Amino acid sequence: MAVFTEVSEQQARDLLTQLSIGDLVSLQGISSGIENTNYFLTTDQGEYVLTVFERLSHEQLPFYLYLMKHLAERGIAVPDPQSNSQGDILLTLLDKPAAVVNRLTGESQLQPGPAHCAAMGRNLAQMHLAARDFEPQQPNLRGLNWWNDTVPHILPFLSEAQSTMLSHELAFQNHLSALSAYTAMPRGPVHADAFRNNVMFVGDDLSGVFDFYFAGVDHWVFDLGVCINDWCIDLETGVMDLERLQAMLDAYQAVRPLQQAERDLFNPMLRAAALRFWISRLWDFHLPREASMLQAHDPGHFEKVLLQRLQHPVTL
Repeated sequence: MAVFTEVSEQQARDLLTQLSIGDLVSLQGISSGIENTNYFLTTDQGEYVLTVFERLSHEQLPFYLYLMKHLAERGIAVPDPQSNSQGDILLTLLDKPAAVVNRLTGESQLQPGPAHCAAMGRNLAQMHLAARDFEPQQPNLRGLNWWNDTVPHILPFLSEAQSTMLSHELAFQNHLSALSAYTAMPRGPVHADAFRNNVMFVGDDLSGVFDFYFAGVDHWVFDLGVCINDWCIDLETGVMDLERLQAMLDAYQAVRPLQQAERDLFNPMLRAAALRFWISRLWDFHLPREASMLQAHDPGHFEKVLLQRLQHPVTL
């Protein structure tokens, strides 16, 4: 996403010799995001996205890439990783892991209405069910264990009020994880980052979900909470838009009804989803890496979202 690794046109041409997707026409860096290096890669046969992975290893990446392949083969609108002559979809570029996927059509809907939220809810439920028979297992690497490891590094940068709120919420989530209702909630592969800027639309029709590189096995309702905390709120305040919320919930449950344990812990999982991104944004903001086009997100946004979920719980 930000350009951490500079890729020349000749290096892109060399990579394309391993694939059967045509000759290079253009290569353009993508500035949005903070985790990986991404380029729009256009050939004389089509449009693709080249990703060079900056944090994930060759050992971790097969889960993400083959999950996308698995979903694409089942008719879910996601990027389809391209394979080389040996059938490998995990490539190497500049001694780093890399992949090339087809570029989705459409554009992100950054001001979603109820129809867009319904489309996302329906697609998310379909994605969860389609991934049930995906055999590889990898935990959500930005889950509770990562929160516990990361928070001590960012607390010194916070005000006393922020530190208290963050520490109390982390303690609550650790307590929650020991409850029988928590362990009873259904789990499986989740996207874990399906914000509105990671989804494409043509009109009101959802044309694709991309950026699976935070995916892992976690509770499905946590994944739903990540979406709700972005798609169904006022971005300035974090206040929930009840019409958009209901549209997403109704569409999701038309495909996969929530179980009682998920309903009972719905707001705590919304809090968990807000906490995850508050922590990661604090970490990226206060302890950034160098990049030629780095745009760190405002951590204060998810502080507001978490505060709203604490002060105005959403119950089902």
